[in-house]
Amino acid sequence: MGRRLRAGIAAALTALAVGAPPAHAVTTPLPQVRSFALALGTGTLLGDLSRYEPYDLVVVDGDEVTAAQVAEVKAQGAVVLGYLSVGTIERWRTWAKRAIPYRLGRVQGWSGEHYADTSKAGYRRLVLDVAAPPILAKGLDGLFLDNVDMIETHPRQRAGMYTLVRALAARVHARPGGVVMAQNGAPVMQPLVPLLDAWNREDVSATFDGRRYRAQPPAATRTALAELRAMKARGLLVTATDYTATEGTPLARRSAARACSAGALPFVSNIDLTRIPAQPLTCP
Repeated sequence: MGRRLRAGIAAALTALAVGAPPAHAVTTPLPQVRSFALALGTGTLLGDLSRYEPYDLVVVDGDEVTAAQVAEVKAQGAVVLGYLSVGTIERWRTWAKRAIPYRLGRVQGWSGEHYADTSKAGYRRLVLDVAAPPILAKGLDGLFLDNVDMIETHPRQRAGMYTLVRALAARVHARPGGVVMAQNGAPVMQPLVPLLDAWNREDVSATFDGRRYRAQPPAATRTALAELRAMKARGLLVTATDYTATEGTPLARRSAARACSAGALPFVSNIDLTRIPAQPLTCP
């Protein structure tokens, strides 16, 4: 990491922690959340959904989940959010063909996924009026917005992304108890923090690098933990997601402990997010 990038991250963390507007003030059920799961892998919504009863916050695929499944998980006491990628166009989505004119380059390592041209008003209308409404109509408590952080590598998309997330947040927060959650990209997330209720940070202590599972370098973990603390200081519920080959390993346990040390709720799964522990990881 170069000196200029380190300085930029440090400045962003300082702005997040002090001297910035307070986080969006809404009444949500998040203060009661003590555990969470990213139930996004293939098959995680099949069969008996009572396995999610121990979890307080569950993120599901907004397209794939049914209204009946949402109702079942919510009846067990969980806050349920629908996943929506706003920074990429995934070819398997129902609205993907209409988004073809707004595709940028391919997302490396993810077949069939392109970055989105958020600078175009047509793309923003597509997300707002076509992609998001059917998800919210399923009775979900709100949205989990992914790939907002694509603007780190595509700076020309920042203004459009900020406009899009503001519009989505306004729509969600117009609903009683509506929750907006995003993940990653702390250095570029500052203008959106007042609109968020929760934030997830991936790869804090353990990651999958495309070939194998491994521990993160100490410097990367320190940066991630600092980001989590700064977001928590802004009043957000913060969560940390790490990736390991199996559960219960020393690396998985260290991942959970480090997340808790930063005030974050831990979740450790495989890279495909198909492993949902029977007992959620919680902090003391």
